[in-house]
Amino acid sequence: MTLFHLLLVAVIQGITEFLPISSSGHLILLPGLTGMQDQGQAIDVAVHVGTLGAVILYFRTESAAAFRGLFHLATRRHHSAEAKLALLLIIATLPVIILGVILAATGLDDQLRNITVIGWTMLLFGLVLYWADKTGAEDLSSKDWSMKHAIVMGLWQAVALIPGTSRSGITITAARQLGYERHDAAKIAMLMSIPTIIASGAFKAVELAATADIAAARDGAIAAILAFITALFALSLMMRFLNSVSFTPYVIYRVIFGIILLVIAYT
Repeated sequence: MTLFHLLLVAVIQGITEFLPISSSGHLILLPGLTGMQDQGQAIDVAVHVGTLGAVILYFRTESAAAFRGLFHLATRRHHSAEAKLALLLIIATLPVIILGVILAATGLDDQLRNITVIGWTMLLFGLVLYWADKTGAEDLSSKDWSMKHAIVMGLWQAVALIPGTSRSGITITAARQLGYERHDAAKIAMLMSIPTIIASGAFKAVELAATADIAAARDGAIAAILAFITALFALSLMMRFLNSVSFTPYVIYRVIFGIILLVIAYT
């Protein structure tokens, strides 16, 4: 792949992974709308690793607490705050893993990768985000995250396996509907992305291990670094803007983009 192609894929992934506008939808559309070759799963894994590094670095305090929590769970110290956070993240990740395995085994994941599906999910889930953001209370903070809410948000997150839905968008939607204030809704959604990206990245990496080569590893490393830089910038910008701006700008983008895709799909 050319450096420009790697840069384009990394920037798209870095910007869209954490903004509620669907990274998978944009990456699927890139070859079809530009005529470029499909970047392939190896590059997809690489850019996801880059965005994973960005979210861990940005939420380094919470990430470190979650990783300590895993050790606490392993040593049966279940009542610490770190153990609770780790357990809630595990529970919230289980639905997307289970559904992901089912979709991959049945081949439905490939059938959903088309412009019509992405157009409808962009439009409809953008409107659902708007509804949740406008009607949801702001009574709760991340400290109030509970087992029940982790299960609910985990089930919503599994819906993001449909391209165009947006993993961050659907989990933010769920959190706002449950009554979390905007900043903490986004923070919980971002923390939920860590085990989800690790699980999906590991699954794809196992599939690709037998076909890896030096050129692919080089391209992957470049893409990961570029995605890391872009994602860190986009994440910092979004979290800063949430102190004064709602999710409406992202909804407007989703609705306009969704309508354009549907016009293309049906004409």
